[in-house]
Amino acid sequence: MLDLDARQPGKETQLATILAADSHITNAQAAKQVYGKSSDASQTAFLRLRARVQDKLLNHLFFLDHTDARLFVARRYELECLDLLHKVTILYLEGEYSLSERLLRRCLRQAEKGEFTKYAEQACQRLATLYAEQRQLHKYNAYSKQLAKLRQLLVYEQEAEKLSIEVRLTMTRAVTMRRTLLPKMPAYIEQAEQLHLKANTFATYIALYRLRLTQAELTGHYDEIIRFTTAATQQLRQGKLNERRFDQRFNQFMSVYAHLRSRQYKAGLKLAEDFATHLHPTSNNWFYFYEHYLLLALHAGEYDHALRLLHVAHKNPSFPKQRPAAQERWQLLQAYVEFVQPEEALPTRRRNQMATSALLVVPEFTRDKRGHNVAILVFQLLHYLRQRELEPVLSRLERLRKYQQRHLRDAATLRSRTLLRLLMLLPEAEFDPEVLAKRGQVRLAQLSQAPMVGDADAEVEIIPYERLWELTLDILRAGKPE
Repeated sequence: MLDLDARQPGKETQLATILAADSHITNAQAAKQVYGKSSDASQTAFLRLRARVQDKLLNHLFFLDHTDARLFVARRYELECLDLLHKVTILYLEGEYSLSERLLRRCLRQAEKGEFTKYAEQACQRLATLYAEQRQLHKYNAYSKQLAKLRQLLVYEQEAEKLSIEVRLTMTRAVTMRRTLLPKMPAYIEQAEQLHLKANTFATYIALYRLRLTQAELTGHYDEIIRFTTAATQQLRQGKLNERRFDQRFNQFMSVYAHLRSRQYKAGLKLAEDFATHLHPTSNNWFYFYEHYLLLALHAGEYDHALRLLHVAHKNPSFPKQRPAAQERWQLLQAYVEFVQPEEALPTRRRNQMATSALLVVPEFTRDKRGHNVAILVFQLLHYLRQRELEPVLSRLERLRKYQQRHLRDAATLRSRTLLRLLMLLPEAEFDPEVLAKRGQVRLAQLSQAPMVGDADAEVEIIPYERLWELTLDILRAGKPE
């Protein structure tokens, strides 16, 4: 008879192994692997089994090591405060007032060192309650005064955090919405400055700091971002910023990002090589950092380096766990990295797979790929140019023409619009690379002189547009589409 006892340790281990091997497996599939078949009885047993495994895994969270320097610096100190508050809650319920007092004092000291105002407020409030119950009026009054100050600081910090969150959320919305944010930024920054003057805490500082970085990003003043991040690093070294709170990894990422956007590729690549050692592979931002690291390598023309970085990213066990949008970005990056490699750098099997890439059938405009539509369309065109297939080339050129007319009409899209106008010359010049090189000189000069714009308006250049034009001519020199 089929054994459906969900409490067997062997089955718990088996299920944990199955889930670790495939995070996308369905309940029905997992139940069949554990019990040999999928029935109502096995489904019920599986749900009980899954709950037990989940509870056991959650219990392991208490034993995670948070001391690794590559993790978010504030994590270990914040969790120390939470751990102390958790223990105090249990001790207080058990009537252990003396030990509760000692742990609360310790929690308060830790919270003050880390400028965790909300945990300091909780510890202070519990101490005031404890002294009130013990009728220690002098201590109660002292902590009540401190509690009032902490609560006022908390109000300032929450207002500053709200400003920062509102701006960050707007930055994730459509380009038109992000453009409306720019004229509001001076007022946001002024509000944050006033709150920081009143509170002078790390929370109000970091809200103001992020707002300033966002304003520089929106206006395309990437040199300011480099200046801000460099100054913050110096302040940290001088002890002017709380070392338990300031996330140097975020600062490093913004510096790398600014070097990429300001076309300081060699310097940015050097920084990225150093900063990469400071990120833990399990960090949420590891892949986002490596996207920009890889882009720096591509823009610097170091294509072999870019290929190595691509392999590093794919070897990260968390690669399949990324959100679908992130995986699609990596798919696009992979397509470009492999496309620019010399023929001997990729096995024949992989080159054959590229010919059936899903990127070749993406519609000419999709909102979920905002910022990457030009890159996708141009990749499709280059692929069919290399394959010398005339009909698909002409079809992609028509898509590019329509996309330019519909979505590249304002001044902020000048670089993308200029590149597409260069590509429109292909059929006019009958795909002759020498004629194209001559006819495209004026537009190529315009492209080189076109300024990089703020993130709110920009299409992502996976490879600089000037290099894409050179690549187009190189492909045509090897043969025209027929």
